[in-house]
Amino acid sequence: MIMLSKATLRCASIILAVTLLVGCSFNVASFVLPPPAATNNHILNTSCDDDRLSLQQRINTLITAAVLFTATLTSPFTVHVSANNHQHAISIEKSQAYALNENQLFISDVWFKVTTQFFDPSFNGLGEAGWRAKEKEAFAAVEDTGPDDDAVVAEAIKTMLSALGDPYTRFLPKEKYEVLTAYATGGSASNGGIGVQLLEDPRSKNVVVMTTTSDGPAALAGVHAGDQIIKIDGEYMEGSNAEVVAAKCKGEQGQKVDIVFRDGVTGKEYLKTLTRAKVKVANPVQSTLFTSAAGKRIGLLTVPSFSTNTVKEIIDGLRSLSNDGTIDAIAIDIRGNVGGYMPAGVEAANLFLPARAHIIAEVDKSGAIKGYDADGIGAETSIPLYLLVDGRTASAAEIFAAALQDNQRGIVVGSSKTFGKGRIQNVQALENGSGLAITRARYITPKGRDLHGVGIIPNKEPSQCNSSDSAKTCLGDIV
Repeated sequence: MIMLSKATLRCASIILAVTLLVGCSFNVASFVLPPPAATNNHILNTSCDDDRLSLQQRINTLITAAVLFTATLTSPFTVHVSANNHQHAISIEKSQAYALNENQLFISDVWFKVTTQFFDPSFNGLGEAGWRAKEKEAFAAVEDTGPDDDAVVAEAIKTMLSALGDPYTRFLPKEKYEVLTAYATGGSASNGGIGVQLLEDPRSKNVVVMTTTSDGPAALAGVHAGDQIIKIDGEYMEGSNAEVVAAKCKGEQGQKVDIVFRDGVTGKEYLKTLTRAKVKVANPVQSTLFTSAAGKRIGLLTVPSFSTNTVKEIIDGLRSLSNDGTIDAIAIDIRGNVGGYMPAGVEAANLFLPARAHIIAEVDKSGAIKGYDADGIGAETSIPLYLLVDGRTASAAEIFAAALQDNQRGIVVGSSKTFGKGRIQNVQALENGSGLAITRARYITPKGRDLHGVGIIPNKEPSQCNSSDSAKTCLGDIV
């Protein structure tokens, strides 16, 4: 038994018609509707001998060929061909897709998008057959659903995607997708917030508070870095990404918002009613000088996040330090830096690396690699460099630190490994107004390390370096 694609059948129908016109003997039987053992099937039997065809036989066969060709353009059929000696049989069956309901077709669309874009070609070890089985399980879950069963469909999709083991590949219901797109495009009219920076933890799959603004509503209410956000105004945030949660935290100044947090140390949940306020945007890069315990002059750059302005601010900071006289080393404090604008992490590393040094690379599902290399123009490549990190150093900040560590350009200092986020996502709209986030690639460092879920292990661990300690204290026994 051979299963023919529609394209193959089109070609075959054309060849059949042309062959018949020139006189090949081909007797075409009528369709049998339906054969006893093949419900929903049509069978076309043909035989070929050496007789010449009559005009009527040629006309009938040409009509049959035309019908077959047209059916491949318009009908959801699967065609099977079998042969035994001079007998040929064509079986035309309804394809599975013809029987799918609207919700199953929607799930099929989601499955196809993930299949063609997801960065892991093994689908978390499931293989193609295993991943296909997850689609069939989702089909079964919505088999008896209708247009008002959005919650059931969403749950089936979430279950299907969870098999991939990637918290960043997820389904976004319509309301969450709208919040996300408004937040990303600046379409929200909100001008108040609670003063937190957020990031998704790939281990707990929850959104975590990475830093709090010192005079913001969250910090004043006793919220700490490492606490997780569980609910906002009664809505569970499970499955939401950091951007959606951040957008939910925003609103008009003076408005109250009820947020349930989970303490990052004790694991206990607590409720805070916060009043949204105008929160100062993260401070720009700051530069200062201090003298180490060994009497060395250290130029300190504090980089709280990576934005489109960060590289310019680092350059300005370096110039300011050089104007203050000779320095023995540069320390860059990226503790609590959750990343931000990925290209800024690449461009910042470029300031300290020689030409052609590898900075980072993206690897997609096909294994294709897109590398980012330093150009060496105006780079500071000689002065000793120290990078202060902690467990909240993530994403673009990890790209920056890993590039300098792997190229042996900087010494990473910290009391713990970094956060470990090394994935790139695409967020795209679906036809019903919902959205889909798909991890399309992973980062690898110059030495080929995948930091995701692992983080960067510091080169040196100081005797004291808590998040509240100064850079001078952290580097006291090192520089």
